[in-house]
Amino acid sequence: MSFSFEQLPLAVQLRDDTTFDNFYTGDNALLLETLRAQLTGGERYVFLYGNRGAGRSHLLQAACHQASEAALSSVYLPLGELRDYPPQTLFEGLEQLSLVCLDDIDQVMGDKTWEQSLFHLFNRLQDHQVSLIVSANSAVRALNIALADLQSRLSWGAVFQLKNLSDQQRIAAIQLRAERRGLELNDEVMQFIYHRGQRDMEALLVVLAKLDHASLKQQRRLTVPFVKDVMGW
Repeated sequence: MSFSFEQLPLAVQLRDDTTFDNFYTGDNALLLETLRAQLTGGERYVFLYGNRGAGRSHLLQAACHQASEAALSSVYLPLGELRDYPPQTLFEGLEQLSLVCLDDIDQVMGDKTWEQSLFHLFNRLQDHQVSLIVSANSAVRALNIALADLQSRLSWGAVFQLKNLSDQQRIAAIQLRAERRGLELNDEVMQFIYHRGQRDMEALLVVLAKLDHASLKQQRRLTVPFVKDVMGW
């Protein structure tokens, strides 16, 4: 079976806005510091876990952006979206890169072929001193891992739980994103958005992107009436 990275889903492509500077730190300062330093003599292997919407994918993509800025090779693989691809082929040659980021590893646990391939990949990356970041929805001990040797490997290195943001921190995070987009999102409008829509970060970012597009298209600033009109609230 012939295969190339060009055949992978578009979701593998990094989003432009997923940078470390664009990530609201909250109570995750040590994790952010560790990831920023990884390619300059820091921890070679980092395992991070947290709830959906906590920012795991953002951080893995941010690490790849940072590698690119340093002229280093990297790859971001969202395993939940790649389960139908052959892992042996998907992982071929990754030990030649500087950084490998495996997102949502929990999505392929319990599958013998995936677990064996991940185990061998981990060993190759260790042998070639390649930096690795792995994310999951829970700690290693809580994952459905059948291969004991893989569970042991995943427990090495630095382990972090990505802390959820409080309500006030979510609001501050969205306002930071708006500022980065060049949008003025005052407290009144932000409070209206936060209390009318869903409060998880993924949903809030979708709202922000929709408002940004509408604001740019209509050349209008963000006000409560404008938000009501765009969002149908």
